[in-house]
Amino acid sequence: MTKGNLLYAQSGGVTAVINATAGAVIEAARARGTRVGKVYAARDGIVGALREDLIDTGAESTEAIRALAHTPGGAFGSCRYKLKDIERDRASYERLIEVFRAHDIRWFLYNGGNDSADTALKLSSIGEALGYPIACIGVPKTVDNDLAETDCCPGFGSVAKYTAVSTLEAGFDVRAMRSTSTRVFVLETMGRHAGWIAASAGLAARAKDDPPHLILLPEVPFDEARFLAAVDRCVKRLGFCVVVVSEGVRDAAGRFLAEAGSVDAFGHKQLGGVGPLIADLVGAKLGYKHHAAVSDYLQRSARHIASKTDLAHARAVGKAAVAYALAGMNAVMPVIRRVSQRPYRWTIEPAPLERIANREKTLPPEFIRADGFGITPAARRYLAPLIEGEAYPPYRDDGLPDCVALKNRSVRRKLPPFQIPGL
Repeated sequence: MTKGNLLYAQSGGVTAVINATAGAVIEAARARGTRVGKVYAARDGIVGALREDLIDTGAESTEAIRALAHTPGGAFGSCRYKLKDIERDRASYERLIEVFRAHDIRWFLYNGGNDSADTALKLSSIGEALGYPIACIGVPKTVDNDLAETDCCPGFGSVAKYTAVSTLEAGFDVRAMRSTSTRVFVLETMGRHAGWIAASAGLAARAKDDPPHLILLPEVPFDEARFLAAVDRCVKRLGFCVVVVSEGVRDAAGRFLAEAGSVDAFGHKQLGGVGPLIADLVGAKLGYKHHAAVSDYLQRSARHIASKTDLAHARAVGKAAVAYALAGMNAVMPVIRRVSQRPYRWTIEPAPLERIANREKTLPPEFIRADGFGITPAARRYLAPLIEGEAYPPYRDDGLPDCVALKNRSVRRKLPPFQIPGL
């Protein structure tokens, strides 16, 4: 049986429960006794691995690791950095193998989304080619809920709960002030290509005329005339209108309505400000008093209102990832399978990374209302179990959540510095 050290890293946008996955990984690896010597974490994701900037999680107490379950953010730092193909950047892959060999790392667990699955897949195949076999396991995480093969993504259930609750509460606010104040309220959510988060706002509507009245999804091309007519009808009938818009909404030509003109480190176009844009459009064309809110980082960091189901998912995939790695699996990801709807039951299974990397799961047509402005009962049945249950964090005497700040002690470097391409 292979013995050695395990390296865990976080990647991409963090979530309310990614640290719960990290904690589960560390706890599961510690439980394997002498099989796993050290559990390291790469500071700032794959960037830390390239820089040989490793953290010894053994310096953390059992209580601190347990507290990761109710701490938002990324405890070890995350990054947006995508490895090029080995033919274009062989030096980076050789560097990673040098780091793995220098620290006797036999298992690498990369916790992220589509691009992180791509990185894990690339690394899974180069170990033997470069003379150092390494087992690479992708660990799912993304608020966008757009990973293929899995029923849902850890991180999504909590952002969906936050979005639905925020829409519900804001709806009561706008309804109360509609006669003399805001008539149209617009809430912008994350979601570049997939409308899962915006769609989750639909769970706030318990009756026919409850907010949100209109949901704008990336899967439905934005038609200005149809949208304005729908807003006008809603305000004239109810006195107000609540709109939820995904940041990735596009026009009929496929252009983002709120493209900022730059790209991030993964090569994705930077977006932002579609909520205010839509609200201003309503004001300019219809003359209604309007207001916009952009939940932005708040929606993905809201650990105080995390979904209990989501927390269970996050811990389960972390535990399974360690089991898969130590069982000799490579290039797989633990994914969630829905076993039954009522009651909601699920299990964890391995899925090949090649069926996940660089693929996106968008909202299916049967989840989108016929007019394109809302969700169907089928979508509600899918979404509802994912926000069930509350996993409140413990609170301090000052009324604030009791989050943990790890020591994050660095491991002594053994190799020369390395210049990362593009950084």
